[in-house]
Amino acid sequence: MSSSFDLGDVDRITVGTVGPAGRRVFYLQATSGAQVVSLKLEKTQVAALVTYLKTMLSDLPSPGPWPNDTDLVEPVVAEWVVGALGVSYDEESDRILVQAEEMVGEMDGEEPDDGGRGDGASARFLATREQVAALAARGADVVAAGRPPCQLCGQPLDPEGHLCVRLNGHRSQR
Repeated sequence: MSSSFDLGDVDRITVGTVGPAGRRVFYLQATSGAQVVSLKLEKTQVAALVTYLKTMLSDLPSPGPWPNDTDLVEPVVAEWVVGALGVSYDEESDRILVQAEEMVGEMDGEEPDDGGRGDGASARFLATREQVAALAARGADVVAAGRPPCQLCGQPLDPEGHLCVRLNGHRSQR
């Protein structure tokens, strides 16, 4: 079974990628003291998290100066794969909670490792508005840094082009 994490006030929280465009692996990473927790997620999860965080922050008092250190701490080793993300704001402590749940269940037709109970690991990261604002900005940059989309079908263009479905695969788009 995977480990769960509960980092009270994090020292830093960020997202980033490892690998070349088209084969990037996305990570959510938080640190508290010497503890570094890296979780693997999908680009769409990062994009959804960024959108939600920006909306949440727009309803809160403006954050102060943002932290500058938003790079991933190397080496990046994922503890587990994120299945679900949640975000909440605690007005009393003026902190934002980012919670991740491990992906569990059937994958590729295999039986779940947890016997079907759905008992995956979880991670809770409590961060300041400033840390979350930096996370949202970094996440938007990471998502935008991917491969450009095809102007016809919206699918990502590989450096060697792609067979566009809108052209029935008759010619490669670059």
